[in-house]
Amino acid sequence: MLRKKRGQKGFTLIELLIVIAIIGILAAIAIPMYRAQTIKAKLTEVTNGMSNIASALAAYWQENEAWPTAMATKGAIQTSLGVGLDQLSRMSGIGVNAGVITATIGGISTEVNGSTLIMTPSVSGVDSSIQWIWSGTVNTAYRPRQ
Repeated sequence: MLRKKRGQKGFTLIELLIVIAIIGILAAIAIPMYRAQTIKAKLTEVTNGMSNIASALAAYWQENEAWPTAMATKGAIQTSLGVGLDQLSRMSGIGVNAGVITATIGGISTEVNGSTLIMTPSVSGVDSSIQWIWSGTVNTAYRPRQ
């Protein structure tokens, strides 16, 4: 009787270890990048709220050629500039002083909570246009680009 030799089916231990090592390397790279992108996405709530205030401040400047008086709360900003900020939960504090908008970040991640994001106006002497400059204590990787 002739028996046919069967080939073994399946993967060797080395092949499985190589696949596991590749998955581990990809995860080591992907997880920190995912975390950074998640923080950036959550920060858009703060930056969009600040941009709305900046638009209102620019309109105020164009009408009065002066900045409004200092405002230290969301309610004061809403009353003075008409910008609603009550639903923005990722700002633990917001204030405007001499056109400079300062927001304290909260409720995002331990990496950025408690840090500040600042928008400073720069008024052109030629045509009174306003350029907004981002700064603050938040890591530069998370700040909007100029």
